[in-house]
Amino acid sequence: MESLQSTQTAARHGNHPDGSVLPDLVTVPARQGLEAVDILRRGAAPSVGPVLHDDASDTLGFLVPPGTADGWDMPGSACTQTSGRGLRLVASPRAEGADWLLPPDDAGPVTDPAVLRQALGEAARLIEAADNCR
Repeated sequence: MESLQSTQTAARHGNHPDGSVLPDLVTVPARQGLEAVDILRRGAAPSVGPVLHDDASDTLGFLVPPGTADGWDMPGSACTQTSGRGLRLVASPRAEGADWLLPPDDAGPVTDPAVLRQALGEAARLIEAADNCR
């Protein structure tokens, strides 16, 4: 049964040529994402994986475990299955208009979605407080 589930997950999420399942991508506005990166990096157990910065849409994308998109429901963000579409898990070459904020070589494994959800919530509250002080 486990092999059937693994096969179904691989079919839904796409496989890397080496056979590994590709991560999902949580996309947020750059300002909130940068705050979240800071929160994650200074936490008790710093835990932020590779992060993409898309200049054109002013967003950050956090790599998270495959399957995260199936249950992601955080307002102000989106989580998509990459299925390998345009995602290269190498530091270079990069796509035009996008670059790694934290490249796969420098970052650890993908970001834990529960930890990311908390950091994004905290980042949103910090931004709201700062905007209300103006």
